[in-house]
Amino acid sequence: MIKKNLKILIITSVVILLPILAGIVLWDKLPQRIPTHWNAAGEIDGWSGKPFAVIGIPFMMLAFQWMCVLATSTDPKKHNHSEKILHFIFWLFPVITVLLSTLTYCAALGNEVRINVIVPVLIGLLFVIIGNYLPKCRQNYTIGIKIPWTLNSEENWNRTHRLAGWLWVICGFIIMLSGLFNCFAIFLAVVLIMILVPFVYSYILHRKGI
Repeated sequence: MIKKNLKILIITSVVILLPILAGIVLWDKLPQRIPTHWNAAGEIDGWSGKPFAVIGIPFMMLAFQWMCVLATSTDPKKHNHSEKILHFIFWLFPVITVLLSTLTYCAALGNEVRINVIVPVLIGLLFVIIGNYLPKCRQNYTIGIKIPWTLNSEENWNRTHRLAGWLWVICGFIIMLSGLFNCFAIFLAVVLIMILVPFVYSYILHRKGI
């Protein structure tokens, strides 16, 4: 899989590292301590040194990107991965890295960043996108809802992912709204529902012999 998608892998890897270039251009304007963590209220509660924030984080994201690609390429059922899902995996970390680095640099330069609104909206949008992909995701060991009952039954896998697809799209929109209205409790409750409902549904199917 890596050989077949080498070009896109190189392109996405370069995109992940682009924030380093931006950080170098802004180096003299950036403070020595850069905000890299916010609490649920949107308040900065964690800082990192400039070298780690500018250089370390993009390389860390690059490592995560390659780990995901390697895990997917060694999947015994990798032939079940569709091209659309593979492209989603390739572009996930580049997009996240560029967005988060942009927010980090803006905050470091003294601009107001409403992270408690922006992050839930982005996460909700991500769940909406994933929810659209889930029903099309065929049985495999790296992408999807990988629990014993879905992995042991293709029918269980398909039904669970159809349900999860609709659920994640709806919950994704609710999470986006929770960010707009700054309600972190709703965010947590919805994420819990997204996890538990497919799990319970798959178990019920299993108990019925599916």
